[in-house]
Amino acid sequence: MRRLATWRPPFWLVTVFMALTLALGSGVGYVRGAENSPATCTESQEVCSKFKDFWEVWNIAEARFVDKKAIKPDAMISGAINGMLDSLGDQGHTRYLTADQTQRFHEELTGSFEGIGAFVDTEGGLPIIVAPIEGSPAEKAGILPGDTILRIDGKTTEGLTLDEVVSRIKGKKGTQVKLQVRHTGEESPVELTITRAEVTVPIVTWRMLPGKVADIRLSQFAENADGAMRKALDEAKSQGAKALIVDVRDDPGGLLDQAIKVTSLFVPKGKPVLLEAQRDGSTKTYRSNESKPYLDLPMTVLLNGGTASAAEIFSGALQDYSRATLIGVPTAGTGTVLSTIALDDGSAVLLGTAQWETPKGRYLRREGVTPDVTVGLPAGVRPVTPTSAKQLSDADILNSPDLQLKKALAILGTGKSATAAETAIVPR
Repeated sequence: MRRLATWRPPFWLVTVFMALTLALGSGVGYVRGAENSPATCTESQEVCSKFKDFWEVWNIAEARFVDKKAIKPDAMISGAINGMLDSLGDQGHTRYLTADQTQRFHEELTGSFEGIGAFVDTEGGLPIIVAPIEGSPAEKAGILPGDTILRIDGKTTEGLTLDEVVSRIKGKKGTQVKLQVRHTGEESPVELTITRAEVTVPIVTWRMLPGKVADIRLSQFAENADGAMRKALDEAKSQGAKALIVDVRDDPGGLLDQAIKVTSLFVPKGKPVLLEAQRDGSTKTYRSNESKPYLDLPMTVLLNGGTASAAEIFSGALQDYSRATLIGVPTAGTGTVLSTIALDDGSAVLLGTAQWETPKGRYLRREGVTPDVTVGLPAGVRPVTPTSAKQLSDADILNSPDLQLKKALAILGTGKSATAAETAIVPR
């Protein structure tokens, strides 16, 4: 069974769909399986008898709720199951996926999709952009993290489920979708026309910044992330890099083996990379497996609330070993190992069956990783990426409103540090 370590983005209840090229994110470690079992009540007679209350409430709602159009059995079933799972205290991580959601979840690993290219969530009954994918149509059109999607092709999104939002936004490459969005901190919405395209989610991109600092963006811990990271590191070193910035902001995670392999690139061989705490109290240790790690360059890591699971494993380990200075704001706090349990109708349950600890025994679940240097970003400021940095001069980069990157450059000896007033901005 293949195990994954994926994300929980900045908002608690997140489902992200790659059918939109909205790279689906989910918890910190997946165990794929096909455990099919009949849906029978295995509890005591007293507990099982209480299920009649569920059907009684269902029938009352179906017969008497004022808005008949709101009676959507599939959405009600999904909501009931997720409500039960949320009571376990692993909200946004342990959860139920419909058959369509399960299919999109598995599609995410192929890495190439047709759509607009953005991570999406729901908040307050409306869809919210968690982050656009680097280089995607959404990013090029001006979609920003935190944008609220108000209308899709002229129709309101109020009251829509996330599945319904997905079905309205997705489409074939070359076709267009019109979105009305409201940027964070702004009152007036803007109209954006986005041409759908085939979007390949970049695993690693990089650019040399002023002072020979290599800025390496790791977007997800997908297949061959370690190879892509190694290639970027070798290229940077061959071009004279004197220091590294590894940017895992809004990195939702990915495959568990890649979390171990990528982290191993920066940790001496044989050192613990993470600990897996089991339900029975036992612990399994995963160790660095890289024979020639990159230990000679000073290093910073950029974090935010969208840094999750595998990216937290990576960040937490480097912090434990003092290998890098972590800059940004606290991470998502996703730290359970999810088992994927397939159901007969194609749906699935993602259930937390173990949880991660850093090499020094710090739990990631709910706690996340606290940066060494806390620096927030002003609302509406888009982080500088290696792709966007190609359009900027050295002076533009050194004076960037991306205060987290600015701080990293200052710590590494390049550029001017953000002022105390700037770093006091409410973080995200």
